[in-house]
Amino acid sequence: MTVTEESVVLVSPAGEPIGQRLKSEVHDAETPLHLAFSLYLFDADDRLLLTRRALGKRTWPGVWTNTCCGHPAPGEAVEDAVRRRVGEELGLVLGDLECVLPDFAYTATDASGVVENEICPVYRARTLHPATDPLPNPAEVMDWKWGAWDDVVRAAEATPFVFSPWSVLQVERLAVAG
Repeated sequence: MTVTEESVVLVSPAGEPIGQRLKSEVHDAETPLHLAFSLYLFDADDRLLLTRRALGKRTWPGVWTNTCCGHPAPGEAVEDAVRRRVGEELGLVLGDLECVLPDFAYTATDASGVVENEICPVYRARTLHPATDPLPNPAEVMDWKWGAWDDVVRAAEATPFVFSPWSVLQVERLAVAG
């Protein structure tokens, strides 16, 4: 099997695709605007699956974040990318998938100086099988926990430095939206 390096979709400020580049060449101190996504996965008890980024991750290693993040491949529908990545990172299959923050975008700089600059629609889903726990890929996820939504909101407000900057902003907006 040949492993090909992941490419990301470069986008205009309006979110229109304008090109593509290798992921390894995009994330630096002058990261161009590109397309990504975030997923918030809930179980039957309305608990959110939080993940802790692996220590080997280039940006924000070891921080807690939403369930799954990633980049659609060129020509791949965002919803298909969400389903693909949650399978690759956590070994899970999603049930219903809903885009809850279609216009979310952010820029943040990691302590190492790497910039994230993304248009990043946010999705919410339910586990297909409520009792299923993840089987994380250790290169992506070092830990995970199910947490009550209200507890996650309070934790992100009280200790934002423990979480990825995008998840702090997303949790704030999702909490306001209800």
